[in-house]
Amino acid sequence: MNVIKRAKAPTPKFFKVLRNIGLALAAVGGTILAASVALPVAIVSIGGYIAVAGGVISAVSQLTSTKDAIQ
Repeated sequence: MNVIKRAKAPTPKFFKVLRNIGLALAAVGGTILAASVALPVAIVSIGGYIAVAGGVISAVSQLTSTKDAIQ
């Protein structure tokens, strides 16, 4: 199964929840990075890591499908 079919296949409920958590993390990280207020370097670095982690969690969760959908 290629990536496009896998992305369009139904996603299990647990991974839908996990995907939404990842999207929220990415949004929070992006907000920290785009803040117009001067923030300490440590907080900006953590915001970058949170954004990347949220994006990875969302991508992996979206590509997860049930065994029945793959066949």
